[in-house]
Amino acid sequence: MCHGGGHVAPEGARPPSWVSAAAPGRGTLRSALAPPLRSAPGCAAAGAPPQIWHKQHYRKKMTHWFHRNPLKATAPVSFNFYGVATTPAATKVCNDLRLSRTRLLELFTDSSCNPEMMKNATDLYFSLLQGFILSLDDSSQECKLRYIQNFKWTDTLQGQVPNAQQDAVFELVSMGFNVALWYTKYASRLAGKEDITEDEAKDVHRSLKIAAGIFKHLKESHIPKLITPVEKGRDLEARLIDSYIIQCQAEAQEVTIARAIELKHNPGLIAALAYETANFYQKADQALSSLDPAYAGKWRKYLNLKSCFYMAYAYCYHGQTLLASDKCGEAIRSLQESEKFFAKAEALCKEYGETRGPGTTAKPSGHLFFRKLGSLIKNTLEKCQRENGFIYFQKVPAEAPQLELKANYGLVEPVPFEFPALNAHWTPETLAAFDLTKRPKDDAAKPKPDEEVKPLKEPDIKPQKDSGCQIS
Repeated sequence: MCHGGGHVAPEGARPPSWVSAAAPGRGTLRSALAPPLRSAPGCAAAGAPPQIWHKQHYRKKMTHWFHRNPLKATAPVSFNFYGVATTPAATKVCNDLRLSRTRLLELFTDSSCNPEMMKNATDLYFSLLQGFILSLDDSSQECKLRYIQNFKWTDTLQGQVPNAQQDAVFELVSMGFNVALWYTKYASRLAGKEDITEDEAKDVHRSLKIAAGIFKHLKESHIPKLITPVEKGRDLEARLIDSYIIQCQAEAQEVTIARAIELKHNPGLIAALAYETANFYQKADQALSSLDPAYAGKWRKYLNLKSCFYMAYAYCYHGQTLLASDKCGEAIRSLQESEKFFAKAEALCKEYGETRGPGTTAKPSGHLFFRKLGSLIKNTLEKCQRENGFIYFQKVPAEAPQLELKANYGLVEPVPFEFPALNAHWTPETLAAFDLTKRPKDDAAKPKPDEEVKPLKEPDIKPQKDSGCQIS
């Protein structure tokens, strides 16, 4: 992430071309960070070809670091319904379910997996699993197979003590949760690269929005359908889901901010985006405030330090805006406030590294994104102080300026998500071939509730040179 100054757009200037105008307080990126259409200041006149954002220009400029909680782990599921599945078609559906589930779990920990591979695997498994949930005649009647299989899943925060439910909806939301987590981890893996390209930056941004959309869809449409209420502090509880959604939005906006800085956009826009992002992180932290620090403490340190970090950003670029308006004294005070927030973030970085709990192991203060902001604040403050000593001679206010910044462009919204339609192999004849009267009365194969589930072996992704990034 390159942190540099920016020019001030003239009053009434149109918004940067890489974002779409929207109603006040809201906005979306055009085509997920599409190349900018405006020319650089002082370049060709109107009608000239748009400035090209060279990939080489972008390389080595955007290095991010994101905290990641572990993936959920699950017990194997055989889908062997001997005697119950009475036809070859019914048996084939069960075999396909077992194989597609196993393949999907393998992809979660495969460092070569990309979004296309993940989508193909998830579409196949979820389309088959829907046969245990949906009614084939589109009625509101419950599918007779919904409670035929027991599923066990651990939580991202509460260790390896699994939660078991004999409910296909529980499997749907638990696996969906892991798919969303995979998209966040894929984004983190790309964002931590030293030589990230424009296309990879778009993938980071898009993946985080997809993850937010999945979490949102689970919360609104499927978790409420669970028969067993979600326990407090578990992954599927509203507070945790909300934190994951907001964190994804905030991290996607980090990519937006990095690009705005790289293209030297209006400091006012950058300050507003940074302020909105800081508030996102604060909101995500507040959602976790009542959880046990033993398992949410490390995550909350991350959210806190990112909130302080982007408040430092906001005050830094707000100071540039004030200086451009000949308000040098206020600019100095804004930069001093930026220094304070940066110092808070630095202290939280140390606390994060020392806090035990689930998630990434790293030293954030050594990351490229962190070091560059410190230098930017220092250099900008020194510049303001020199200008004030030679030109303005303005008094520095005792109180920091109140940030009442609202970004009208570049704000991130989750990508809408829907589970795939029912697989074509599910026909009325296939469903009818499952004879539940032939189920054994005493299901000895049913997993024990206290049985330990082994954690997934996630890829050990080592940091690239100078990125200071280690992803879990």
